[in-house]
Amino acid sequence: MNNSLRMMERAPRDMSTIPQPELELSVIIPVYRSAPTLDQLLQRLTAALSALTDRYEIILVDDGSPDNSWEVLQSLRPRYGERLVTAQLMRNYGQHNALMCGLSLARGEYVVTMDDDLQNPPEEIHKLLAQIRSSGLDLVYGCPEGRKHAAWRNLGASVVWHFYRTVFKNPITPTPFRILRHQLARSVQFYDLNFTYLDGLLAWCTSRIGSVEVAHHARAEGRSGYSLGKLVGLALNLYTNFSLIPLQLVSGLGFFTAMSGFLLGAYYLIQYLASSIAVPGFATTVIAILILGGVQLLALGIIGEYLGRLHLNVNRKPQFIVRQLQAATGERAAD
Repeated sequence: MNNSLRMMERAPRDMSTIPQPELELSVIIPVYRSAPTLDQLLQRLTAALSALTDRYEIILVDDGSPDNSWEVLQSLRPRYGERLVTAQLMRNYGQHNALMCGLSLARGEYVVTMDDDLQNPPEEIHKLLAQIRSSGLDLVYGCPEGRKHAAWRNLGASVVWHFYRTVFKNPITPTPFRILRHQLARSVQFYDLNFTYLDGLLAWCTSRIGSVEVAHHARAEGRSGYSLGKLVGLALNLYTNFSLIPLQLVSGLGFFTAMSGFLLGAYYLIQYLASSIAVPGFATTVIAILILGGVQLLALGIIGEYLGRLHLNVNRKPQFIVRQLQAATGERAAD
């Protein structure tokens, strides 16, 4: 547990050197503004897991939640004992970074990740477990029959899924409700930088990815922590960390604009030589300047996005820092 309090160590490329799992099942849940639902979540989760195995653990990562989620977790700890592992991060690092913290703590042969809002019913975990056991896959997503989100949220998520399929050439729809093997959970820990997109890291490490249909319920309390801005940020993490497509698009746009300008210039030169231009056009000049200026600013903005993220990662902006960890071995403060 002491090593798990530090930034994640690089995972070995040789899977035979990975330590063997100590438990059968680990469930990781990032916690953010979910104090009212934590008691119900744990009750349903333990009931569902106990029906599957008695060798399981539940890892709840408080991602800098501004409510009293951490206090609620501590009040619930005596009820669940060593099966419950709780970690409190020093600030809000984002869902995917919190999941990376949970993966560094997981000891199960199979690792389930899910949201804290009860939209992913714990009773559906058995479907994920059965699918990954029977199929030989490394990663299985629980794809909802029908999503109980607002229209704008579904639209934003659809954009991220489209980006995912474009970048990784994978028809699977990634969701927060997933199960992965212990080897895969360890293998993604080579990435210890910020701007994390977990599904991209998983797709980098394996092509054995599948899905199974699961139920999806409305939120039990409150509203989603994913705003439109966070969804845009997630899409940027996907593209800037795993793809050069934005730069390639800008290069193509620049080439197209340059060729259009060259052809337009050749056309007006011919018109001038043929004395077909009575009065030179001011509008043409203004339009050309605006188009070229806009393309240049767009290109600089995209390049700046890549350079800015590179700069922050070179300066080692932390992926996450644990303030305190409570597990079977007791409580420890972060190093």
